[in-house]
Amino acid sequence: MENIDVMVLRAVANWRANGQRALLATVIRTWGSSPRPIGSIMALCETGAVVGSVSGGCIEDDLIDRYTKAYALVTRGEPPQNMVIAPQVLPMGPPQSVKYGITADEAHRFGLPCGGTLELLLEFDPDANSLKELIGLLEQGHLIQRQVNLENGLVTLTPCDSPAELAIDAHSLVNTFGPEYRMLLIGAGQMAEYLATMAKFNGFAVTVCDPRDEYSSAWSVPGISLSKEMPDDMVKTFKADRRSCVIALSHDPKLDDLALLEALNTEAFYVGAIGSRRNNTARKERLREHFDVTEDNINRLKGPIGLYIGSKTPAEIAVSIMAEVLAVKNDVPIAKEHEVMHAKNSKAM
Repeated sequence: MENIDVMVLRAVANWRANGQRALLATVIRTWGSSPRPIGSIMALCETGAVVGSVSGGCIEDDLIDRYTKAYALVTRGEPPQNMVIAPQVLPMGPPQSVKYGITADEAHRFGLPCGGTLELLLEFDPDANSLKELIGLLEQGHLIQRQVNLENGLVTLTPCDSPAELAIDAHSLVNTFGPEYRMLLIGAGQMAEYLATMAKFNGFAVTVCDPRDEYSSAWSVPGISLSKEMPDDMVKTFKADRRSCVIALSHDPKLDDLALLEALNTEAFYVGAIGSRRNNTARKERLREHFDVTEDNINRLKGPIGLYIGSKTPAEIAVSIMAEVLAVKNDVPIAKEHEVMHAKNSKAM
């Protein structure tokens, strides 16, 4: 499944390229509780089609009603009596801001948590060529700042080195878009099937590597890249960056160890290997004894992987691994009692 931001941008670009009017909405400010974080985007076509979200659905419904209702009535041939329908439902001109949930009643009406307020910036008819250029840069793995001039809607794209929070002032909006998150799995067994499927639906581009014919020949998960390279070579080819994770699932040190060694020398935000506490300790000792690995890199290696949820089946273990990957990705601290190593040590006492 494609990164949600890219899906939204691609939808707007396609609508505009086909001559359809559209708007791009960005969450620019929130107060109190909010269903979607700052920087979230959604696209709305004049036909009422929506991609992405800025709330739980009610604000999307209001935007549809506000900007596409007349279009829908005209296309169905059902304009209300005595109603004058403007030739253009969507406004034209520079971006506009709109707030939702300012009062408790409005928060309830729009499905926001009590007291929650959010502000959107609406861009009308974004330029298709600029959007396509942005999408192309993201597909090439670049991190891009998209700056919108609030006076005229003109857009400037600038490559950047690190992610940044959305910034807005009286003159411009700057939102940073990154390439999609990627996951490399070593081993094409049943566990990889469950984890790859979950990662795909969480917006990761997933690659599975397994040179063993008995495993790779049986791989059948659609939408997942499969490689038969040796895992350490695949890690080099994969070129893991700060939006990548590498997870060893083969249980075979001949495949896992060298791949993990290569991964620990990258900027991958998560590097881990499945196995018991004993296997994890033995793995780290092998890396210390046979390879030139720094202690900092050894400490980066996660294992046993996953959050402690008492998982027993491959599917449950995959859920726990995916949860830990998402927590690290989202920079959420993991409490000791939720770490597998700590939880199992506590139970053994």
